[in-house]
Amino acid sequence: MMRPVQSGEETARLLAQVEVFAELEPKELHEVAQVAVPRSYERGEVIFREGDAGDTCYVVKSGSVSVMREHQDGRVIALAELRPGQMFGELAMFDHETRSATVETLEPTTTVALLAADVQRILRQHPEIAVKMLAALASRLRTANERLLQQSFQTVAGRVASALLTQVIARQAEGAGEADVLIKATQAEIAQLAGTSRESASRFLATLEREGVVRLGRGKTTVHDPARLRNYIH
Repeated sequence: MMRPVQSGEETARLLAQVEVFAELEPKELHEVAQVAVPRSYERGEVIFREGDAGDTCYVVKSGSVSVMREHQDGRVIALAELRPGQMFGELAMFDHETRSATVETLEPTTTVALLAADVQRILRQHPEIAVKMLAALASRLRTANERLLQQSFQTVAGRVASALLTQVIARQAEGAGEADVLIKATQAEIAQLAGTSRESASRFLATLEREGVVRLGRGKTTVHDPARLRNYIH
């Protein structure tokens, strides 16, 4: 589902939060905002799939998305969770190759979309933005590689605990307390973030519930004592 959700002024303020646009002058930000297309999605919607043709990048305005790839053994591995002010789909700005990952919303989410032709015109006018965008891509690649390496050595318990702790930290950055942090995600979504099967993740989550670390609910998990999650990360 897609519908207009924000004004040009709101879009300019959002773009100012994005690393690759942060140093643009207000006039330049408004120039970019003029070509940005607002879009809105419900929870669980796929914005694009791995293998799709791509000519658009996106900036998250509200909500969050998961960036995922399918492993050779069939597992779906979450590479990153992106929140407001973060960009995805940047590779479409440099070539016309197919999408390298699938992006799905984790909650109701709004974005602004930027077409490759418009961004390339801006990059030609402001070469310094191209340098920043490449740096951001390199950073994203390093993070993904580190995560894949970590997952290859971690136990299922360690991967699920890490995924939960990452969610806790994100919620606390948004104002959640030190304890009883609510994570709105299904067990299948937590399994994807951990790069493991739903069955394996569910067994470990049940163990955490028995030990009083979490409380499981329909489509949500409450982490009573986030610090205890670190005991399972090896």
